[in-house]
Amino acid sequence: MAVYPDIDALEQLAEHLVSRCGDEVLEAQVAFGELTVTTTLSGVIDLIEFLRSDSSCRFSTLVDITAVDYPERPQRFDVVWHLLSMYQNHRIRVKAAIREDEIVPSLVRIHPCANWFEREIFDMFGILFAGHPDLRRILTDYGFSGHPLRKDFPTTGYVEVRYDESEKRVVYEPVRLTQEYRQFDFLSPWEGAKYVLPGDEKTKG
Repeated sequence: MAVYPDIDALEQLAEHLVSRCGDEVLEAQVAFGELTVTTTLSGVIDLIEFLRSDSSCRFSTLVDITAVDYPERPQRFDVVWHLLSMYQNHRIRVKAAIREDEIVPSLVRIHPCANWFEREIFDMFGILFAGHPDLRRILTDYGFSGHPLRKDFPTTGYVEVRYDESEKRVVYEPVRLTQEYRQFDFLSPWEGAKYVLPGDEKTKG
């Protein structure tokens, strides 16, 4: 049996946050059955602490932290926190837009589980967290170059890894493509077929 969110309760929660945390809340919006609160970078800690301690909220569980890359924006990244209140049976999404050179305050002091979430974001996006006790890569090697979830990171990566039998160790080498990569000729995959779909004909050079 599907359980649908209580939209009225979420809208009341949004109004409560705007009235109590006006300096930290830029926007509170209910869309698609979910409440998203946009905050300032400087207001993240105060807002998260309020969400945890306020009797109408009690968002005691940090479910996830992630980021989104918008390379065309001056504030390139959105950092997004997902919180759960098992007491009120509510979920909330908190997000803040940051520039590439800005540092985000760590939530490890408030939610210890933020430790690995923040390390993953640092590894994948290159976003730094102030006050993190051990900010280092968690999914890639420590000598890895770049941040794979940035949209300007090449799909092939920069290096490839293989085990060298003669040296009896793992070696890293620059990526060497063994076939033409993305050199499409716009010919129908049904080459030689009697019928060619519109747009599949070979472009004129």
